[in-house]
Amino acid sequence: MRIIDAHHHYWDPEVNYHPWLRDEPMIPFRYGDYSSIRQRFLVDEYDLASFQWDIVGSVTMEGEWDPADPTGEAIWMQSLADRSGKPSAHVAQAWLDHDNLAEVLDVITSLSLVKSIRHKPRANPAPGGHPGGLSDRAFREGFRKLGQTHLMFDLQTPWWHLNEVAAFADFAPDVPIILNHTGLPSDRSESGISGWSAAMKALSRLPQVYVKISGLGLLGRPWHLNDNRDIIRQTIDMFSPERAMFASNYPVDGLCGSFDTIFSGFDAATSDFDQSERAALFHGTAARLYGIELDLQTDA
Repeated sequence: MRIIDAHHHYWDPEVNYHPWLRDEPMIPFRYGDYSSIRQRFLVDEYDLASFQWDIVGSVTMEGEWDPADPTGEAIWMQSLADRSGKPSAHVAQAWLDHDNLAEVLDVITSLSLVKSIRHKPRANPAPGGHPGGLSDRAFREGFRKLGQTHLMFDLQTPWWHLNEVAAFADFAPDVPIILNHTGLPSDRSESGISGWSAAMKALSRLPQVYVKISGLGLLGRPWHLNDNRDIIRQTIDMFSPERAMFASNYPVDGLCGSFDTIFSGFDAATSDFDQSERAALFHGTAARLYGIELDLQTDA
Protein backbone atom coordinates (compact mmCIF):
# COMPACT_ATOMS: atom_id res chain seq x y z
CA MET A 1 0.00 0.00 0.00
CA ARG A 2 1.39 3.36 -1.04
CA ILE A 3 1.30 6.01 1.66
CA ILE A 4 1.10 9.77 1.75
CA ASP A 5 1.62 10.61 5.40
CA ALA A 6 -0.77 13.54 5.76
CA HIS A 7 0.64 14.94 9.00
CA HIS A 8 4.11 14.69 10.52
CA HIS A 9 6.88 17.00 11.67
CA TYR A 10 10.45 17.83 10.81
CA TRP A 11 12.44 19.81 13.36
CA ASP A 12 15.92 20.39 14.66
CA PRO A 13 15.62 22.17 18.02
CA GLU A 14 19.39 22.33 18.47
CA VAL A 15 19.55 24.66 15.47
CA ASN A 16 16.09 26.26 15.36
CA TYR A 17 14.12 27.64 18.29
CA HIS A 18 10.88 25.85 19.14
CA PRO A 19 10.00 27.06 22.65
CA TRP A 20 8.22 23.88 23.73
CA LEU A 21 11.13 21.74 22.51
CA ARG A 22 13.86 23.89 24.07
CA ASP A 23 12.59 25.76 27.12
CA GLU A 24 12.33 24.55 30.70
CA PRO A 25 10.14 23.51 32.34
CA MET A 26 8.37 21.43 29.71
CA ILE A 27 4.74 22.33 29.05
CA PRO A 28 1.82 20.09 30.13
CA PHE A 29 1.24 17.66 27.27
CA ARG A 30 -1.58 15.26 26.45
CA TYR A 31 0.80 12.30 26.16
CA GLY A 32 2.73 13.18 29.31
CA ASP A 33 6.53 13.28 29.29
CA TYR A 34 7.73 14.25 25.80
CA SER A 35 11.43 14.64 26.55
CA SER A 36 12.34 11.89 24.08
CA ILE A 37 11.14 13.93 21.07
CA ARG A 38 13.04 17.10 22.01
CA GLN A 39 15.74 16.29 19.48
CA ARG A 40 16.46 16.38 15.76
CA PHE A 41 13.83 14.71 13.58
CA LEU A 42 14.51 15.30 9.91
CA VAL A 43 14.45 13.29 6.69
CA ASP A 44 16.85 10.57 7.83
CA GLU A 45 15.10 10.06 11.15
CA TYR A 46 11.69 9.96 9.50
CA ASP A 47 12.87 7.50 6.85
CA LEU A 48 14.26 5.23 9.55
CA ALA A 49 11.00 5.31 11.51
CA SER A 50 8.86 4.57 8.43
CA PHE A 51 11.15 2.20 6.50
CA GLN A 52 8.63 -0.69 6.53
CA TRP A 53 6.10 1.32 4.52
CA ASP A 54 6.03 2.65 0.95
CA ILE A 55 6.01 6.38 1.65
CA VAL A 56 5.44 8.15 -1.66
CA GLY A 57 4.80 11.61 -0.23
CA SER A 58 4.20 13.46 3.00
CA VAL A 59 2.88 16.67 4.53
CA THR A 60 4.80 18.40 7.30
CA MET A 61 2.99 20.37 9.97
CA GLU A 62 4.26 23.51 11.63
CA GLY A 63 5.96 22.75 14.92
CA GLU A 64 5.32 25.91 16.98
CA TRP A 65 8.48 27.68 15.86
CA ASP A 66 9.75 30.86 17.51
CA PRO A 67 6.77 33.27 17.52
CA ALA A 68 9.18 36.17 17.03
CA ASP A 69 10.01 34.72 13.59
CA PRO A 70 6.58 33.85 12.16
CA THR A 71 7.73 32.93 8.65
CA GLY A 72 11.05 31.33 9.54
CA GLU A 73 9.84 27.74 9.71
CA ALA A 74 8.08 27.85 6.35
CA ILE A 75 11.16 29.35 4.67
CA TRP A 76 13.38 26.73 6.33
CA MET A 77 11.04 23.91 5.27
CA GLN A 78 10.98 25.16 1.67
CA SER A 79 14.79 25.12 1.68
CA LEU A 80 14.81 21.58 3.07
CA ALA A 81 12.39 20.43 0.36
CA ASP A 82 14.44 22.15 -2.35
CA ARG A 83 17.54 20.26 -1.19
CA SER A 84 16.10 16.84 -0.36
CA GLY A 85 12.80 16.58 -2.24
CA LYS A 86 11.01 16.09 1.07
CA PRO A 87 8.42 16.91 2.28
CA SER A 88 5.87 17.07 -0.53
CA ALA A 89 3.81 19.85 1.09
CA HIS A 90 3.84 21.94 4.26
CA VAL A 91 1.28 23.44 6.61
CA ALA A 92 2.74 26.73 7.81
CA GLN A 93 2.25 28.71 10.97
CA ALA A 94 0.13 31.85 10.63
CA TRP A 95 -1.66 33.48 13.54
CA LEU A 96 -5.05 34.61 12.33
CA ASP A 97 -5.59 37.18 15.08
CA HIS A 98 -2.21 38.95 14.81
CA ASP A 99 -1.74 42.36 13.26
CA ASN A 100 1.02 41.06 10.97
CA LEU A 101 -1.17 38.41 9.33
CA ALA A 102 -1.20 40.12 5.91
CA GLU A 103 2.60 40.32 5.85
CA VAL A 104 2.95 36.69 6.96
CA LEU A 105 0.51 35.54 4.28
CA ASP A 106 2.43 37.51 1.64
CA VAL A 107 5.56 35.53 2.49
CA ILE A 108 4.14 32.05 2.85
CA THR A 109 1.93 32.26 -0.24
CA SER A 110 5.12 32.86 -2.24
CA LEU A 111 6.48 29.47 -1.13
CA SER A 112 5.41 26.65 -3.45
CA LEU A 113 5.63 24.06 -0.67
CA VAL A 114 3.01 25.74 1.54
CA LYS A 115 -0.54 24.56 0.92
CA SER A 116 -2.27 25.34 4.21
CA ILE A 117 -1.83 27.14 7.52
CA ARG A 118 -2.51 26.21 11.12
CA HIS A 119 -3.26 28.33 14.14
CA LYS A 120 -4.58 26.42 17.13
CA PRO A 121 -7.51 28.45 18.48
CA ARG A 122 -7.95 29.12 22.18
CA ALA A 123 -9.73 26.15 23.77
CA ASN A 124 -11.27 25.15 27.08
CA PRO A 125 -9.62 22.22 28.89
CA ALA A 126 -12.90 20.27 29.05
CA PRO A 127 -16.45 20.41 27.65
CA GLY A 128 -18.58 23.29 28.85
CA GLY A 129 -17.67 26.87 29.59
CA HIS A 130 -17.33 29.79 27.24
CA PRO A 131 -16.83 29.54 23.47
CA GLY A 132 -13.27 29.05 22.24
CA GLY A 133 -11.07 31.00 19.89
CA LEU A 134 -13.06 30.01 16.79
CA SER A 135 -15.72 32.45 18.00
CA ASP A 136 -13.31 35.37 18.53
CA ARG A 137 -13.95 38.21 16.12
CA ALA A 138 -10.27 38.77 15.32
CA PHE A 139 -9.76 35.06 14.63
CA ARG A 140 -12.73 35.03 12.26
CA GLU A 141 -11.59 38.17 10.47
CA GLY A 142 -8.19 36.57 9.99
CA PHE A 143 -9.87 33.56 8.45
CA ARG A 144 -11.67 35.91 6.07
CA LYS A 145 -8.26 37.24 4.99
CA LEU A 146 -7.03 33.68 4.51
CA GLY A 147 -9.96 33.22 2.11
CA GLN A 148 -8.34 35.76 -0.20
CA THR A 149 -5.41 33.38 -0.75
CA HIS A 150 -5.13 29.88 -2.22
CA LEU A 151 -4.33 28.33 1.15
CA MET A 152 -6.37 25.88 3.21
CA PHE A 153 -6.84 25.85 7.00
CA ASP A 154 -5.72 23.00 9.22
CA LEU A 155 -7.76 23.08 12.41
CA GLN A 156 -6.66 21.52 15.68
CA THR A 157 -9.19 21.90 18.45
CA PRO A 158 -10.89 19.47 20.85
CA TRP A 159 -14.25 18.07 19.84
CA TRP A 160 -16.22 20.23 22.28
CA HIS A 161 -15.42 23.30 20.18
CA LEU A 162 -16.47 21.76 16.86
CA ASN A 163 -19.94 23.28 17.21
CA GLU A 164 -18.27 26.64 16.52
CA VAL A 165 -16.86 25.60 13.13
CA ALA A 166 -19.99 26.23 11.02
CA ALA A 167 -20.24 29.92 11.95
CA PHE A 168 -16.46 30.29 11.65
CA ALA A 169 -16.44 28.68 8.19
CA ASP A 170 -19.00 31.21 6.92
CA PHE A 171 -16.29 33.89 7.00
CA ALA A 172 -14.46 32.11 4.15
CA PRO A 173 -16.79 29.37 2.88
CA ASP A 174 -14.55 28.34 -0.02
CA VAL A 175 -11.56 27.51 2.19
CA PRO A 176 -11.17 23.79 2.87
CA ILE A 177 -10.89 23.09 6.60
CA ILE A 178 -8.87 20.02 7.58
CA LEU A 179 -9.52 18.79 11.10
CA ASN A 180 -6.38 17.48 12.76
CA HIS A 181 -6.07 14.42 14.98
CA THR A 182 -9.61 13.06 14.59
CA GLY A 183 -11.05 15.79 16.81
CA LEU A 184 -8.89 14.70 19.78
CA PRO A 185 -11.03 11.90 21.29
CA SER A 186 -8.79 11.43 24.33
CA ASP A 187 -11.66 10.80 26.76
CA ARG A 188 -12.70 7.24 26.00
CA SER A 189 -15.45 7.08 28.64
CA GLU A 190 -18.98 6.40 27.43
CA SER A 191 -19.91 10.07 27.79
CA GLY A 192 -16.67 11.19 26.18
CA ILE A 193 -17.12 9.03 23.10
CA SER A 194 -20.79 9.98 22.85
CA GLY A 195 -19.92 13.69 22.89
CA TRP A 196 -17.09 13.24 20.39
CA SER A 197 -19.30 11.20 18.04
CA ALA A 198 -22.14 13.74 18.07
CA ALA A 199 -19.74 16.64 17.46
CA MET A 200 -17.98 14.85 14.60
CA LYS A 201 -21.24 13.81 12.97
CA ALA A 202 -22.47 17.41 12.96
CA LEU A 203 -19.13 18.63 11.60
CA SER A 204 -19.16 16.07 8.81
CA ARG A 205 -22.25 17.75 7.35
CA LEU A 206 -20.08 20.69 6.27
CA PRO A 207 -18.87 19.71 2.80
CA GLN A 208 -15.68 21.78 2.97
CA VAL A 209 -14.41 19.94 6.08
CA TYR A 210 -11.96 17.03 5.89
CA VAL A 211 -10.33 14.99 8.65
CA LYS A 212 -6.92 13.56 9.42
CA ILE A 213 -7.16 10.26 11.28
CA SER A 214 -4.18 10.60 13.59
CA GLY A 215 -3.30 11.61 17.11
CA LEU A 216 -5.13 8.65 18.64
CA GLY A 217 -2.60 7.89 21.38
CA LEU A 218 -3.70 7.65 25.00
CA LEU A 219 -1.82 8.84 28.06
CA GLY A 220 0.01 5.99 29.73
CA ARG A 221 -1.04 3.34 27.17
CA PRO A 222 0.75 1.99 24.10
CA TRP A 223 -1.07 2.48 20.78
CA HIS A 224 -3.34 -0.53 20.21
CA LEU A 225 -5.91 -1.23 17.54
CA ASN A 226 -8.45 -2.40 20.10
CA ASP A 227 -8.49 1.11 21.56
CA ASN A 228 -8.84 2.84 18.22
CA ARG A 229 -10.66 0.61 15.71
CA ASP A 230 -14.15 1.97 16.45
CA ILE A 231 -12.99 5.59 16.30
CA ILE A 232 -11.22 5.01 12.99
CA ARG A 233 -14.23 3.34 11.43
CA GLN A 234 -16.78 5.79 12.83
CA THR A 235 -14.76 8.70 11.47
CA ILE A 236 -14.56 7.16 8.01
CA ASP A 237 -18.27 6.35 8.08
CA MET A 238 -19.10 9.97 8.93
CA PHE A 239 -16.75 11.70 6.49
CA SER A 240 -16.24 9.02 3.79
CA PRO A 241 -12.82 7.95 2.46
CA GLU A 242 -12.86 10.89 0.02
CA ARG A 243 -12.77 13.33 2.96
CA ALA A 244 -10.49 11.40 5.33
CA MET A 245 -6.79 10.55 5.35
CA PHE A 246 -4.37 8.66 7.55
CA ALA A 247 -1.38 10.31 9.20
CA SER A 248 1.39 9.32 11.60
CA ASN A 249 1.84 12.56 13.57
CA TYR A 250 5.46 11.46 13.93
CA PRO A 251 7.55 11.91 15.96
CA VAL A 252 4.88 13.03 18.47
CA ASP A 253 2.80 9.85 18.27
CA GLY A 254 6.03 7.92 18.61
CA LEU A 255 5.48 8.56 22.30
CA CYS A 256 2.63 6.04 22.05
CA GLY A 257 3.66 3.58 19.35
CA SER A 258 5.99 2.83 16.48
CA PHE A 259 5.25 4.05 12.98
CA ASP A 260 4.66 0.44 11.97
CA THR A 261 2.23 -0.14 14.85
CA ILE A 262 0.16 2.89 13.89
CA PHE A 263 -0.01 2.22 10.16
CA SER A 264 -0.53 -1.49 10.71
CA GLY A 265 -3.50 -0.47 12.83
CA PHE A 266 -4.90 1.70 10.06
CA ASP A 267 -4.36 -1.18 7.64
CA ALA A 268 -6.12 -3.73 9.84
CA ALA A 269 -9.01 -1.38 10.67
CA THR A 270 -9.82 -1.00 6.96
CA SER A 271 -8.92 -4.49 5.72
CA ASP A 272 -12.50 -5.10 4.55
CA PHE A 273 -12.71 -1.84 2.56
CA ASP A 274 -12.47 -2.00 -1.21
CA GLN A 275 -9.29 -0.97 -3.03
CA SER A 276 -10.53 2.49 -4.05
CA GLU A 277 -11.59 3.34 -0.49
CA ARG A 278 -8.24 2.27 0.94
CA ALA A 279 -6.39 4.14 -1.79
CA ALA A 280 -8.25 7.33 -0.85
CA LEU A 281 -7.49 6.94 2.85
CA PHE A 282 -3.84 6.02 2.49
CA HIS A 283 -2.87 8.49 -0.23
CA GLY A 284 -5.60 9.75 -2.56
CA THR A 285 -7.36 12.30 -0.37
CA ALA A 286 -4.09 13.81 0.82
CA ALA A 287 -2.72 13.97 -2.73
CA ARG A 288 -5.84 15.75 -3.98
CA LEU A 289 -6.06 18.26 -1.13
CA TYR A 290 -2.38 19.13 -0.83
CA GLY A 291 -1.67 19.11 -4.56
CA ILE A 292 0.81 16.24 -4.49
CA GLU A 293 1.36 14.88 -7.99
CA LEU A 294 2.11 11.17 -8.03
CA ASP A 295 1.92 8.28 -10.45
CA LEU A 296 -0.78 6.22 -8.75
CA GLN A 297 -2.17 4.33 -11.72
CA THR A 298 -1.75 1.09 -9.84
CA ASP A 299 -1.79 0.32 -6.15
CA ALA A 300 -1.08 -2.61 -3.90
